[in-house]
Amino acid sequence: MKTIGQSLSSYRIIGVKPGFNLPEENNVSAFEVITESSFPGKWKIFYFYPKDFTFVCPTEISAYNELVKDFKKRNTILLGGSSDNEFVKLAWRRENSTLYKLNHWQFSDTTGSLIDQLGIRHETGVALRATFICDPKNIIQHITVNNLNVGRNPIETLRILDALQTGKLCACNRIINGKTL
Repeated sequence: MKTIGQSLSSYRIIGVKPGFNLPEENNVSAFEVITESSFPGKWKIFYFYPKDFTFVCPTEISAYNELVKDFKKRNTILLGGSSDNEFVKLAWRRENSTLYKLNHWQFSDTTGSLIDQLGIRHETGVALRATFICDPKNIIQHITVNNLNVGRNPIETLRILDALQTGKLCACNRIINGKTL
């Protein structure tokens, strides 16, 4: 598993654009190749979940979606994905009302370009429930990995991002926009 302070190596995943529910809308594709060169100058949060059309995953995705504006204020691109393909993600958006017209990127990593690079493939073949915060230079600044059955707290992800971006010492339980040491 890659760890804090290491750079992401080259990768290629298929992004599903925010707001799309069909493969093409108004002559614009819902899909875009995402690599380590995408989103220059931005922080990136990659959150991985095991599978589309499951039970815990949409609770996390919709909770992250509620915080999109907060992540954008912090110059951060939010990307959530699994090893399922991009068409499954669009079908899930159409099927699940909490994911309809999702306001942040999803991604498909069918080849394991990121999943395997980061060392987060579960023995069953799915991605672990992992979160990586990367700075604008693609250096990993934070990692969490949960049991497949346990959802994460997107507000905690935002809190940690906020603390990392201060560049200063931050005490435990520091609130978002709180004081530094």
